Amino acid sequence: MRHQISIISALLAGFLLSTVTAADGIVIDKVYHPYVQATEQELEFRAVIQDSQKYFPDDNQLYRFAYGRSLNDRWFAEIYLTGDRNENVGFDLRAVELEMKWQLTEQGEYWADWGMLFEVSKTIDENIYEVAGGVIVEKELGNWSHTANFIVEQEWGTDIIDEIESALNVQSRYRYNTFFEPGIEFFKGQDTFAIGPVIMGDLRWGMRQKLHWETGAIFALDEKSPDLTLKVLFEYEF
Repeated sequence: MRHQISIISALLAGFLLSTVTAADGIVIDKVYHPYVQATEQELEFRAVIQDSQKYFPDDNQLYRFAYGRSLNDRWFAEIYLTGDRNENVGFDLRAVELEMKWQLTEQGEYWADWGMLFEVSKTIDENIYEVAGGVIVEKELGNWSHTANFIVEQEWGTDIIDEIESALNVQSRYRYNTFFEPGIEFFKGQDTFAIGPVIMGDLRWGMRQKLHWETGAIFALDEKSPDLTLKVLFEYEF
């Protein structure tokens, strides 16, 4: 069974990686890790603010508010409300999204740790649906943790042109201490090719309570990407 999981994960990763060049859309956002903690609950807020993109309205902003909880020691479910705004339109509550994360392997069981991510969303004011699936892989080397997300999305509906998108998100972070972990993130999609520094850390109190925070500045590597994208994430776990 373990050998089969390893083979399936490798094949999925290879397939998704091969589709990355066909992606479009802005993909700068959260980098997911494959781990699930039993009995965990979570409140999450994250924001992505981009500036100066040639082919899109300027100053696009994306906000996500979520509640999640583990179903067992392998599955984690989360429901999101998503809003956005830009220089032409004020804040708009845009979509509802359900997300499931599946931890495939135990931490340290293989040369890398594997998980999968599944998402389904519905735009509130328009007839637009989206489903997504992908592979999460993480490898620890000394004090460094390297994480990659390979995601494929399908959009359809009467208010959008049906299309398949894909993305590659990569994070490398140095585990300096619990409160401070510097790193770098890389994002690749048809309309996104960007890289930049990030910092993150955990604040713990009590038996199970933790505030995880992340922030970063992501810079364009081509003309299609936003010149600068700022990203912030807070996760309160209890």
